[in-house]
Amino acid sequence: MASDMNDYFNKKKSEDSEFGKKPSGGGGGGNGPKMPNIDLNFGGSKAGLVYFLIAVVVMLVLAKPFTIIQEGERGILSTNGKYQDQALLPGLHFIVPVIQKVYIVDTKVRIINYASKIEASGGNAAGINVKPAITVLDKRGLPVSIELTVQYRLNSQFAAQTISNWGFSWEDKIINPVVRDVVRNVVGKYDAESLPQMRNTIAQEIDKSVRESVTGLKNSPADLQSVQLREIGLPQKVKEQIERVQVAKQEVQKAEQDVQRAKQEAFKRAAEAEGMAQKARIEAQGIADAVTIEADAKAKANLLIAKSLTTQLLQLEQMKVQGQFNDALRENKDAKIFLTPGGSTPNIWVDMKDAQQRTTAQ
Repeated sequence: MASDMNDYFNKKKSEDSEFGKKPSGGGGGGNGPKMPNIDLNFGGSKAGLVYFLIAVVVMLVLAKPFTIIQEGERGILSTNGKYQDQALLPGLHFIVPVIQKVYIVDTKVRIINYASKIEASGGNAAGINVKPAITVLDKRGLPVSIELTVQYRLNSQFAAQTISNWGFSWEDKIINPVVRDVVRNVVGKYDAESLPQMRNTIAQEIDKSVRESVTGLKNSPADLQSVQLREIGLPQKVKEQIERVQVAKQEVQKAEQDVQRAKQEAFKRAAEAEGMAQKARIEAQGIADAVTIEADAKAKANLLIAKSLTTQLLQLEQMKVQGQFNDALRENKDAKIFLTPGGSTPNIWVDMKDAQQRTTAQ
């Protein structure tokens, strides 16, 4: 470009010389101001190459033939309006300007909060979409409000197919309709009064049904993380009825507890009485057993003694006693001895010296 400009000025100068034009000086008599001779050659071809490179760089900056994809994102490459089947991974990617274009989609975890209208009016944070609570009808046609939190993410493996089939608003076409439809079908099977007691069962049914519906779609467009049941809003009349039932149940439970407590007290007293009676029986039995043992011991002793008494032993004992009486008679001449019939050992001995005994003996 610089070489062409130098050629142009050199050619112009030569033409002026051919037509007899003289460069004018600072004095008077010239035909015009003197044109300075500007050398735009800049070293010839080297300067031209520099200018060419600068022009290329400027063109690249303006055309931006590359794109950078961050972690947690995928790139959908479009060539003349047709999406490529494989999404671009995080990193630097070069494209053909004008012909190709890259659409960045978020593959990080996203959240939909189905909350009350007051919360929904507060706006959306990054990655969090707030929608009104889901209003459904129970088994009897009563309106029930369900609040949920759904966590999901775009399936990065089939991100290009999902965008191609569902568009960039795919979550409003897949997640939101599926969640609402499942909640209506599950909650509609129960009465409003039984919903609080069946909370865990309902939460499990909703989570399972939403997963099956989303993953059952072609190419599994979304990876569902969790479906959390946060709140079940009941009509005011149903709440009041549930409260009355709860109060009645509490009163019944209190009465049952009082009866059970009275039974325990009666059982305790009966057990104490039974224990005292058992103690008395044991003590009486112990005394009776002691008497029986003592009697048995005496009977056995008497039996042994009876078995040990022989005629010779009895005669010996009689001789011993008789000897003792003979000794006594030698000292007391007035004593009288009464013998039992059969010649057994004497058992009565009366001292006749004592007047009272003497009178009694007579």
